[in-house]
Amino acid sequence: MRSPSLAARWWPTAATVRRLRLASGLMLFTFVLTHLLNHALGLVSLAAMEAGRRLFLALWRHPLGTLALYGALLLHLGLALWALYQRRRLRMPWGEALQLGCGLLIPLLLTTHVVGTRLAHAWFEVNDTYAYVVAALWLARPDLGVQQALVLLLAWVHGSTGLYFWLRLKPWHARLAPLLFAAALLVPVLALLGFVQAGRELAIRARDPAWVQAMLREARAPQAAARQQLNRARQIIPAAFGLAVALTLGARGVRQRRERRRGTVEITYPGGRRVVVPLGFSVLEASRQAGIAHASVCGGRGRCSTCRVRVTHGAQALPPPSPAEQRVLARLGVPATVRLACQLRPRQALGVVPLLPPEVSPRAGVASPRYAAGEERELAVLFADLRGFTRLAEPKLPYDVVFFLNRYFAAIGEAVRGTGGLVNQFTGDGVMALFGIEQGEAEGCRQALRAASAMLRSLEALSQTLAEELPAPLRMGIGVHSGPAVVGRMGYAEATYLTAVGDTVHVASRLEELTKTYDCPLILSERVAQQAQLEVAAYPCHEIAVRNREEPLRIYVIYDVHALAARLVGRDPGMPER
Repeated sequence: MRSPSLAARWWPTAATVRRLRLASGLMLFTFVLTHLLNHALGLVSLAAMEAGRRLFLALWRHPLGTLALYGALLLHLGLALWALYQRRRLRMPWGEALQLGCGLLIPLLLTTHVVGTRLAHAWFEVNDTYAYVVAALWLARPDLGVQQALVLLLAWVHGSTGLYFWLRLKPWHARLAPLLFAAALLVPVLALLGFVQAGRELAIRARDPAWVQAMLREARAPQAAARQQLNRARQIIPAAFGLAVALTLGARGVRQRRERRRGTVEITYPGGRRVVVPLGFSVLEASRQAGIAHASVCGGRGRCSTCRVRVTHGAQALPPPSPAEQRVLARLGVPATVRLACQLRPRQALGVVPLLPPEVSPRAGVASPRYAAGEERELAVLFADLRGFTRLAEPKLPYDVVFFLNRYFAAIGEAVRGTGGLVNQFTGDGVMALFGIEQGEAEGCRQALRAASAMLRSLEALSQTLAEELPAPLRMGIGVHSGPAVVGRMGYAEATYLTAVGDTVHVASRLEELTKTYDCPLILSERVAQQAQLEVAAYPCHEIAVRNREEPLRIYVIYDVHALAARLVGRDPGMPER
């Protein structure tokens, strides 16, 4: 086996590169955020901006702050050029194109401002006060003021887009998205308004020639020779960056020609479509090269798993997954034939089937339990149905029906969640809940029986609250059964949720229907009683025929659900019933 080359040993992994890009990006975003907040102080006064500037400089012109800021800037630009070099094709989703385009424009447009402030201060001890800078951009060169407003927006859009790509994979992002969007909108608006207000205030002060002279003396404005050096820097920096971009694109072209000479690989997609790409392409890059719609929430960085494919043939010759890919696959609990398209770079022909629709939402990339991909588990299933709801809803207006159902579902949902269950479905006035998916069948049965009691208590409380609107107290029938069932996320598009299917589910639904026959609030199967370690010999017992079962099913009719659940309170799992 050939040992890795020296370059392969010291070159950082893709995961390390992503962490460095994120860390440097966060550092730069923090700088931009504090700078814009300082601008926003112009809405108060020019003096407030200057006071905020002192705090700003204490952080970013401190030797450590300067090292962190410009180190992050050089690292981020270098990683951006490296990412540009690595791209197999320049066609990309609009979000990635927006982020990349803003990132390439920022250094070109920002040079004048950086040279006029940071370099002027470092080389010639210019005191770049807000009065001096605003006077230059608002009065002397308003065209540069417009340019700086543009680069401000580009920097903010670039950073905000990067943050969005990172945070949208977090489980809590959907809840905080409106707040984050509001902040992303308000910060640049307030900064621009603060700059405009400062410009107006300064224009009034500039009518006094003595004030202008005092301001220039305090700023230690550069003389002619210093301005010439600064102008040369303004020309050299954009040219150097443009040359770096050109060299990157040229190196990318050379690499592509070398890859074509190395050979090609054929990838077969559903429907028999065949795509031939150079060796070294990932399956996701092959899909994009051929214009095949392929889900990829994270943009091909191996973080979200939405690009995963099932390999139909050629799996034996595939390279093993990298440690980063293996972690994602292990989290999903998928078989060995499932791989991440963005990380899979085949060297021989293979066939693949994308497993998620192209329009998949970012939520599909959020880390989920192994069983979400589909597993058989032994658990408890609870079905509940509200008695007489049709007769109750007939005389009510549609708004009143929706209001009542939402109150009912909230009460029942809290009861299920509070006892450790998962509300699986709300259908009409019915509820399906799962218990013990992770804890096991025995604890799931105990949770389900406690939930039955909690649901009835919540229903009693709701009946009292709505007593004036109800002809009679609300009643409910509950059926609980346990056993094996296939658990996984099922559905289509936005209507995808974790559910269970199988004989156990059908039996639980049948027991709920029998509560009408026996006029009782709860029916549980013998298996539930055994798993919960309850002595139920004193309760009415019946044997019923169930479809697809040769032997009858023994069930117990429970009239006092609270008393039954009380026998479970305080017991350790596995403690025998006394």
